[in-house]
Amino acid sequence: MADQEEIRGCIILKDLHYAVGDHTWVQVNDDGTVTVGMTDVAQNMAGSVLHAKVKKVGAVRKKGKPVGTVESSKWVGPVKTPIAGEIIAVNEALQNDPQLINRSPYHKGWIAKLQPSDLDGDLKELLSGDDAVTAYRDKIETEDIMGCKHVEGFEE
Repeated sequence: MADQEEIRGCIILKDLHYAVGDHTWVQVNDDGTVTVGMTDVAQNMAGSVLHAKVKKVGAVRKKGKPVGTVESSKWVGPVKTPIAGEIIAVNEALQNDPQLINRSPYHKGWIAKLQPSDLDGDLKELLSGDDAVTAYRDKIETEDIMGCKHVEGFEE
């Protein structure tokens, strides 16, 4: 089990890098690529995900631009990448089961994998570890985000 913190029921994994304002996370993979997804806070605020449309492999995305769009019963909006780069893989499983984002936001519900164009530069602007936990605690309390409720079968 990864080192994690729970804030009002929302899970924050300390080994990921977060763009707290956009509710997205980045995992740096062993091969130098990155995986991007929505946080537990984001999936909870969105509610049950009905559709997830991801940009095509080969698309080059600037930092802060969408790698996909998620539609839920409460919200339709972009999933913005905190890392600039080229999309090298998309989570095909989301086409048939978009609620993977709800059940497994940090693992099976990932959105896209990118080959970063400036990983070191982009990572400097993201938060991880205790800094991410502190930022999320402040955001959740300041914005009075209700506690995360997890669906049956939720995987941290």
